[in-house]
Amino acid sequence: MRKIYATLLSAFLLGSLVCAGCTDKNKTASKEVIDIIHKVNGYWQTNHPEHGRSFWDNAAYHTGNMEAYFLTDKPEYLEYSKGWAEHNEWKGAKSDNKANWKYSYGESNDYVLFGDYQICFQTYADLYNLEPDTNKIARAREVMEYQMSTPNNDYWWWADGLYMVMPVMTKLYNITKNPLYLEKLHEYLAYADSIMYDAEAGLYYRDGKYVYPKHKSVNGKKDFWARGDGWVLAGLAKVLKDLPETDKYRPEYADRFCTLAKSVAACQQPEGYWTRSMLDPQHAPGPETSGTAFFAYGLQWGINNGFLDSRQYQPVVDKAWKYLSTVALQPDGKIGYVQPIGEKAIPGQVVDANSTSNFGVGAFLLAACERVRYLNGDK
Repeated sequence: MRKIYATLLSAFLLGSLVCAGCTDKNKTASKEVIDIIHKVNGYWQTNHPEHGRSFWDNAAYHTGNMEAYFLTDKPEYLEYSKGWAEHNEWKGAKSDNKANWKYSYGESNDYVLFGDYQICFQTYADLYNLEPDTNKIARAREVMEYQMSTPNNDYWWWADGLYMVMPVMTKLYNITKNPLYLEKLHEYLAYADSIMYDAEAGLYYRDGKYVYPKHKSVNGKKDFWARGDGWVLAGLAKVLKDLPETDKYRPEYADRFCTLAKSVAACQQPEGYWTRSMLDPQHAPGPETSGTAFFAYGLQWGINNGFLDSRQYQPVVDKAWKYLSTVALQPDGKIGYVQPIGEKAIPGQVVDANSTSNFGVGAFLLAACERVRYLNGDK
């Protein structure tokens, strides 16, 4: 009996030492990722001291910057997003003439209902939650509640729009408790699915122009744009994060998230990145950071929150993070290999270590923050 007891005690002590070793290793790895976050965000903010407009590319960066603030509590990050919001008067497109409000593609102040001018409301809502002041979300509510009062449901006609606006709906629901936000979220997504979602592939086309067989990759395959599907996976993660557990559509969103995750993981390249045309690597070969980072964020969030099996998906995320932290990340903190603003994979387009952009940095920060939570055992 003493021998059995001694054996069990030795096993317990050994297991404790192993667990302690794992914990120490994770703490070290977590600190390394946090250091990368500060390096990357410090580089970006130092080199961009002037605030830009509230259009999607700047706003996508701020979704990552706010996540970095929530993780690290670094006050400079909060002040940077507050300064940007104030610079833009807590608005997206600024027209006050509702008769002229539009939601096709456009960058003038009449495109108030265009999702690329609504993503800023995500950051405004986050800033409101930190320091409530109705002025911070007054325009967001005016715009979204006017939009929801119309009979139209075709506001989200491109994949990017799902990241831009779905989280706005859940964030504003949580502030206002107006159930129409969740009903219209489902209605608008159903329309988007009807024109962009390919059930066979489990992926989204960028928009109706790219649906197969009307459009094909250079090798005659379905052409799914990595950043486009990255927007969707990340957007669904954000929705599930904020959506009430009791929402009747939650199982539907969770199922779509898991289906999309499986399809995404299946076409990762051995080096850890995703090519711009996901199912045809030869269409536009080579690494691309923005899609890869959004995928890494979405998949890691799914693992951290129990939607995805870590045994199946963590190796995918680990490979993606290795690419992001050793290839995309440059020695000075620049994030490279970001495909420029566009809407498709373009054969022959040069994407290299000097190719950087605000939205790519935002995506990188999202992925890095979620990895820290994984290493820390947090949700």
